[in-house]
Amino acid sequence: MPRVDIPEGADPTMHVWTNMAQPLTGPAAALTGAVYSSSTLSLREFEAARVRIAQINDCTICLSWRSARDVRGRADEADTIDEEFYAHVGDLEWSGFSERERLTAEFAERFALDHTNMDDDLWRRLHASFTDDELVEIGICVGTWLATGRLNRVLDIDGACRIPV
Repeated sequence: MPRVDIPEGADPTMHVWTNMAQPLTGPAAALTGAVYSSSTLSLREFEAARVRIAQINDCTICLSWRSARDVRGRADEADTIDEEFYAHVGDLEWSGFSERERLTAEFAERFALDHTNMDDDLWRRLHASFTDDELVEIGICVGTWLATGRLNRVLDIDGACRIPV
């Protein structure tokens, strides 16, 4: 049951994100939209980080969601991800990940669960695979998913989670 008042018949997620705290929810939704529409990460890198945050946030809707190619605008990547990939997110030892995919998932996990222990070894590996711009981009994506996903869970409105289109 939602932790805030939702009008009878209204979709809780849509109500919170479009009708409540509008000076903040509008810009927050715009940031989320930008993450999905403007990220330059490959779809597999993007999904490795996004799904790892969904696992940590315990968002069942986000765990079953597959980032649509029309949202990302990356039709060239339409067939690059199968269900085996999704089944292994969280298993950093899986041989099916590229180094960059493994690192985006690890970054997401450590950002969410152990952010004060992102040590020199992690940063050395990140800098060997990503530019500084890409690292900032990963941080913005992960931070956005972590914040919005946790707010949805805290308010108990994630049953009808919507991905921006």
